Amino acid sequence: MNTKPILALDFPGEKEVFDFLQQFNEPLFVKIGMELYMQEGPTIVRKVKDLGHDIFLDLKLHDIPNTVGSAMKGLAKLGVDLVNVHAAGGRPMMEAALEGLEAGTPAGKERPALIAVTQLTSTTEEQMQAEQKIALSLQESVLHYAGLTKQAGLQGVVCSVHEAKAIAEVCGDEFLRVTPGIRLAGGDAHDQKRIATPDGAKRDGSSLIVVGRAVTGAQDPVAAYKIVNELWEA
Repeated sequence: MNTKPILALDFPGEKEVFDFLQQFNEPLFVKIGMELYMQEGPTIVRKVKDLGHDIFLDLKLHDIPNTVGSAMKGLAKLGVDLVNVHAAGGRPMMEAALEGLEAGTPAGKERPALIAVTQLTSTTEEQMQAEQKIALSLQESVLHYAGLTKQAGLQGVVCSVHEAKAIAEVCGDEFLRVTPGIRLAGGDAHDQKRIATPDGAKRDGSSLIVVGRAVTGAQDPVAAYKIVNELWEA
């Protein structure tokens, strides 16, 4: 799989997406999340894919197994490279998602990789315990979800940098640890609670990093992306 930093296209519509992408003269690995997908639908996925970019379709599906399986069967036809569900949906749901992807992938095409969200990087341990009533530490909860995800046959998880190394120790280094919350030194944390720099993420065991406003909100996005990429590859 492409290991470039994943750029989050968290824009309100198509115009902003293509205004941003036209600044780059190279294929990127980009994330299309709920904000953009809900405005533009599958069309934006196809248009970005036609430009030669790899795509992480970040919709975090979480529903009954049959619904998620059917949804994944449809998403597989879009030709994306990476998709996700919520691990909290349970093992049967994750297995149904995988089956749907396999059934929906066109003949001769590679099935998208499937990962599961453990705990959102905007969630603190105190919030998790108070609101989700999970009587574990945040790391224990994340490790539990990672183990469940591996048992279901998925390729990895979304987690924070702070749990990545422990997940690799439990689930193996080939098990993907996709980490959002990446900021450049001195950057604004925004609504993320568990954050790291690109080089810090590399040291702490991330397989892939997702970068948003540190690049998309920069005065010079191309220069900011170059810095992120250099730190990630160092």
